[in-house]
Amino acid sequence: MDTETSKVMFALLRSAVCGDPLTDGEKALFHADMLPRIVRTAQRHDVAHLLALGLKRNRLPDESGGQLDAELFRAVYRHEQMNYELTRLCGELEKAEIPFIPLKGSVLCRYYPEPWMRTSCDIDILVHGEDLERAVSALEEHLAYRREGKSPHDVSMFTRDGRHTELHYSLAEAGGPAAKVLGEVWRMAVRREGHAYCFGMPDEMFYFYHIAHMAKHFENGGCGIRPFLDVWVLNHRVPFDREKRGRLLADGGLSTFAEQAGLLSEIWFGEARHTELTRKMQTYILRGGLYGADENRIAVQQQKRGGKIGYALSKIFIPYDTIRFHYPILERHRWLTPAMEVRRWGKLIFCGHLRRTARELRYSGSISKDMAESTRAFLKELGL
Repeated sequence: MDTETSKVMFALLRSAVCGDPLTDGEKALFHADMLPRIVRTAQRHDVAHLLALGLKRNRLPDESGGQLDAELFRAVYRHEQMNYELTRLCGELEKAEIPFIPLKGSVLCRYYPEPWMRTSCDIDILVHGEDLERAVSALEEHLAYRREGKSPHDVSMFTRDGRHTELHYSLAEAGGPAAKVLGEVWRMAVRREGHAYCFGMPDEMFYFYHIAHMAKHFENGGCGIRPFLDVWVLNHRVPFDREKRGRLLADGGLSTFAEQAGLLSEIWFGEARHTELTRKMQTYILRGGLYGADENRIAVQQQKRGGKIGYALSKIFIPYDTIRFHYPILERHRWLTPAMEVRRWGKLIFCGHLRRTARELRYSGSISKDMAESTRAFLKELGL
């Protein structure tokens, strides 16, 4: 996406969420030919509904043939569905006397001018590890939820009509200083007024979790535009103590990434100017879409794993703490890990994943020395 097109897109998103109209200079940059490119990018990042609102507020022509109006109505409908399901879910956990903390979009949407502006693909709830199975059973028995699988940090569940909930039992999705900070979440949790079992995070912990989650996705190919809008909203629409936020970010080793994420949010939705690093971030993020790009992910993960050989080995052997969730028998019989690795290779070959893995390894092998060095320097500049 060229500079003028991206500038117009971010101006329209800013206008939708932050309330500022486009300047005369930004309006002069807009022309109908760029709209298809802007729409495609906005859809990939799940912000097309905000693009529609920005066009309407600035009385700019929408030549998408009703496509953007549909995105707008769909966002409102999705929010109503998610909010209804969140109310049911929270009510059931309250009834079962299970302490819980709503996460991510269900909290962030309250800080937007209208809650439907902050779309979500699923509902995220945190419970204590010791309450996990009781919570799963309650949702299965009373709300007809269907359990789909367990990861090292959550259980994935679906309603009868396909709405997705991630029931988290840990926020420490990776090791290191960030995991240590996130391990304190229940100690810092505050009971929400009017609720017996619903808790919330204090601002500094919620902000830290948001940055840590962004960093995780960033390292896996990209985190999309939406989390940067969230950062802008959290920095402009929520009262906060800068010192408390800064202390947690420093303890979790995320100060540099948080600083650059905040700067990029001000460039996109405020009046700050690009630096060389933020331009690299913008290119990386726009290439990645909402869930990141494989090319981004492989280039970053190759460097995180020590190069091409380390990356190849990570595709062949996965750590015990990950594989045990795919094969629960390992919880009782860890000595079977090598056999389960072989079983996983069989599934890889016979269940259609071999081609994708081979493609990723080929791409990893094709990364030049210059690109590897550039990626390593990029990560270092961001403190990742």
